[in-house]
Amino acid sequence: MIPRCSVSPPQIRPFQFQNLNGLRQLAETRRFKVWLLDQFGVLHDGKQPYPGAISTLENIAKTGAKMVIISNSSRRSSVTIEKVKGLGFDASLFLGAITSGELTHQYLQSRRDDPWFAALGRSCIHFTWNGRGAIPLEGLDLRVVENVEEAEFVLAHGTEALGNADGSSCSMKLEDMERILELCAAKGIPMVVANPDYVTVEARDLRVMPGTLAAKYEKLGGEVKWMGKPDEIIYKSAMAMAGTDVSDCIAVGDSFHHDIKGANAAGIESVFITGGIHATELGLHGFGEVADSSSVQSLATKYEAYPSYVLRAFTW
Repeated sequence: MIPRCSVSPPQIRPFQFQNLNGLRQLAETRRFKVWLLDQFGVLHDGKQPYPGAISTLENIAKTGAKMVIISNSSRRSSVTIEKVKGLGFDASLFLGAITSGELTHQYLQSRRDDPWFAALGRSCIHFTWNGRGAIPLEGLDLRVVENVEEAEFVLAHGTEALGNADGSSCSMKLEDMERILELCAAKGIPMVVANPDYVTVEARDLRVMPGTLAAKYEKLGGEVKWMGKPDEIIYKSAMAMAGTDVSDCIAVGDSFHHDIKGANAAGIESVFITGGIHATELGLHGFGEVADSSSVQSLATKYEAYPSYVLRAFTW
């Protein structure tokens, strides 16, 4: 008789994080030569910088560290740099920016270099922005179509509008986009998501982002190419820009699923900012409130994303 193997219950990953009062105690050790910084929910809320964020950047720069913005923005890196510059940040303090929108543009532009992108074809259904401004596709040799039967893939930059062949866009509700996705999934065509965020912070409110559509598409059985955090692709690009490796880097973000889980996957230490998109889940109501450690532990376990450090806001 063959003996039965005993099956141990699944183990919950034990982890510890260090609470910080500010980034000074970490930055002045000069342990990390490169800081990979999320923007929305960390540096600013889309409308204005968070209190102390500008001076904190300046102080980190004084330690000799390099700083790179890594963002799931669907816009190109140059737009992100102009955005933070317009909000009052000194753009010269950043080595540069790597956005999921930039990576998407680069891979679509040079798709012959990547077998997956080479197989996409040219005709796409394009989900984009309307009030925020449509994402231009110049230089990508794509044909935007409005009929699913003509589409070879879905390109998701936004959640407000359907792109037209002439470069304009038509405002569309999220539920109507989801109905289009059902047709696309039935046809079996892939999706490229140029912004993997599910939601983002915008002046204390949360706005639905393209990652929500991508997650819906996967549930429908569709294939999705995620072009930003938590995928390693964006971290590798940022480290290549800085000419460094994981041992010299630390990532700062406000999303467990995107920033912290992505840093974990890349082998990079991380700082979780509690006052961003998880503020409500953590029971926080105003800027600078301190989250209860047990609540952070619980949420980290829920998302299976484990920060090295926890801080209420991007402050010195």
